[in-house]
Amino acid sequence: MTMQPRKRSLKYLIASVITLVCGATGMAQDKTGYVVDKIIAKVDNYIVIKSELEQAYQGYIAEGNPASQEAKCQLFNRLIMNKLMVAKAEIDSVTVTDQEVDQNTTQRMGMIMQSSGNSPEELERRYGKSLDQIKLELRDQIREQLLSREMTQKITKDMKITPAEVKRFFNKIPTDSLPYYSSDVQIGQIVKIAKISAAQEEEAKRRLNELRDRILAGENFNELALKYSEDPSARQNGGEMGFVGRGSMVPPYEAMAFKLRKGEISFPFKSQFGHHIMQLIERRGNEYNSRHILLLGNPSAEDVHRAQRYLDSLRRKIVKDSIKFEYAAKEYSDDNETKGRGGYFTDQDGGTHVSMRDIDPVVYLAIDTMKIGSISKPIAYRTDDGKEAVRILFFKAKLPPHQANLTDDWHRIQSAALAEKRDKAIGKWFNKSKGDVFINIDPEYNSCKILE
Repeated sequence: MTMQPRKRSLKYLIASVITLVCGATGMAQDKTGYVVDKIIAKVDNYIVIKSELEQAYQGYIAEGNPASQEAKCQLFNRLIMNKLMVAKAEIDSVTVTDQEVDQNTTQRMGMIMQSSGNSPEELERRYGKSLDQIKLELRDQIREQLLSREMTQKITKDMKITPAEVKRFFNKIPTDSLPYYSSDVQIGQIVKIAKISAAQEEEAKRRLNELRDRILAGENFNELALKYSEDPSARQNGGEMGFVGRGSMVPPYEAMAFKLRKGEISFPFKSQFGHHIMQLIERRGNEYNSRHILLLGNPSAEDVHRAQRYLDSLRRKIVKDSIKFEYAAKEYSDDNETKGRGGYFTDQDGGTHVSMRDIDPVVYLAIDTMKIGSISKPIAYRTDDGKEAVRILFFKAKLPPHQANLTDDWHRIQSAALAEKRDKAIGKWFNKSKGDVFINIDPEYNSCKILE
C-alpha cells in the first residue's frame, strides 16, 4: 500500500521509503511514567501494539513530514502488512535460519548493552525486565523483521523499471511538486593507505606486550584500555565489547576469542584494524564477551610520504591523459567503498550527483578552492576506521541549484519510480493475501479503512 497524498512530490516519495524498525522494548508512557500500551491489531498469531505505531509516526514527523491522520493510517497499514508478511511466510514455508536470527540478535543486543554502559543491571532497571526476557523479546522481533524482509524480496524479486516507466512516473508529478535541489557535485577520489613499516609494527607489538605485563602484574585492563587503546569505542566501554556471536567480529579477533580460556589474556595479534591484546571474559556456547586494547600501529612520516609520492606519480599520468581517472581508481585505490564506482562518491540511491550539503566537510573545503575538471595534489587524511592515508580528489562537475529534471536527476527519479512500483506490487499482494489470515483491528482505527 502506498503512502500517497493528493499531490505527491518526488521528495516525499523518496522520503516515504521507510524501514519500520521498532525498539526491542519500546513502550509508550503517560506523564506519570505508567505504560499506556495496548494491542491495536491482530494478524493471526501476531500483534501490533500502540507504541509501535506511535514510534513509527514520531519517526515520520522527525524526518520533517507534516503531521496528518492519513499518514498515521498509512503507517499503521504498513505495520499490519509486515505482520501479514510474517504470517504468510509461515503458510508459504518462507524461513530464516536460527543462525541468522541469533547473529542479528547478538549484534543488536550488543548495541543496546553499550547504550546502557554495558551494565546488565542498568538495562534491567531501565526496562523493568530480566536480561533474558529482553533478549527473548528482541529475538522474536528480529525474526519477524527478517521474515518480513524475505517476503518483501519474494514479492518484488527481479522487479525492474524501464526508461519509459521512469518518464511516465516523472510526467505524472505536478510541476509545483517537483523538489528543488541545491548545488550538486561530482567528486571522485583515489586513496592510498599509508603502509606501516615493519619497524612500526614491531613497536606496536612491543607496547602491547608492555601493557599485557602490566595487566598480569595487577593493573586494571579497562583503565589501561581507556588510556591507551586507539579503538574509539574504548572511551565508552573501556575496551569491553559485550556479548557477541560468531560472525560479529573480524575473523582474527573471533578466532582468538574461541582460542582463549576464560580470563586468559592473549599475546599481541593482528587484524585489519591493527594490533590487539584480548582478554576473554566469558563464553556461552557460540557467544562470547571480551575486552581488548587496540594499537593502530601509526605509520611514520616516511610511510605517509611514500603514499604521497605514489599518488603524485599517478596524478601526473591522469593529468597527461595517459590513464583515465576512473580506471586508475578501480585499479589502484585502497578505498573499497568508492573504487568500484570509478572513485566517485554517491548519494543514498547510488547516483554520482551528490548534494553539496551531504559532502564531507573536509572534502568540501578541499574542492572549494579547486577548478572544475581539476585534480588535487595528494592530501593526507585519516580514514573512517582511523588509518593514516593520502588521497587525490577529482572535481569533475558542478550543477547549479535546479528543479528536478530527467537530464540531471535521472538516477534519483529512477530510484523513486522503482520504489513506487515495488510499493504498488506489495499493495496488490496485501489486498490479495489479507483474506488468507485472521485480521482484527481496534475500532479506534476504523477510520483508516485498512481492510476495505
